[in-house]
Amino acid sequence: MQWPPRTGTPPDPGSSVTSRYRPPAAEVRVGVGGPRHPYGYRRLVTWTEPAVWYANLPAFHASTGALITNPAGDVLLVKPRYRDYWAFPGGGIEADEHPHDGCAREVREELGLTLPVGDLLVVDWAPPEGPRLRALIHLTFDCGTLTGTERFELPDDELTDAAFFPPDEAERRLPTAVAPRVSAALRARTRRTAIYLPTAPPAHRRPGESGRPPAATQDGSARASPTVGDELSGPGPSHL
Repeated sequence: MQWPPRTGTPPDPGSSVTSRYRPPAAEVRVGVGGPRHPYGYRRLVTWTEPAVWYANLPAFHASTGALITNPAGDVLLVKPRYRDYWAFPGGGIEADEHPHDGCAREVREELGLTLPVGDLLVVDWAPPEGPRLRALIHLTFDCGTLTGTERFELPDDELTDAAFFPPDEAERRLPTAVAPRVSAALRARTRRTAIYLPTAPPAHRRPGESGRPPAATQDGSARASPTVGDELSGPGPSHL
């Protein structure tokens, strides 16, 4: 019988410290009979059907975004028809889809362009919050630099515009919770190293905070903005 893995690393049975080893709480001494644990303890083991096991594992929502720039270093954003702020090109990942394939598909659907998907730049995570009972993970990929001669084919029912903005202006046009992805993605592209960008858990925020530095409206005033994951609500594909 194969024993399930234990927490921690027990000492070598032949070493002098074996007698001081204390098993985790899940390991208990039981009566005579039954398989013996390699370190002198027996464990109560219950078999769970794989389908039941996987169905009870934690799950999360996942989406991708594309960092696309022009030769001047401006960042491409798209304007969803049903929201008052801009977004990175991108959207939700299908259940049977690799993240980089999902990013390429979203770019095709939103911009009408077939672009190579390069390095992973930013891993963005947000814990469950409010009516959203699952955590969210967002992956920003490097989709390169356009020459400026490309023509975008936007889906009329989803997007009203696509435009390049200087990085600081792009941050102002994004939701507060999403804005830090701009500088993080540009740093990651330069360093060729992905950046982990978690959102502060709700319990660690003051009332009204989204877990990220505040953004501003186009006129420079402070803007109340949704937390990470509110982008999943409403019509159309998600723009986490």
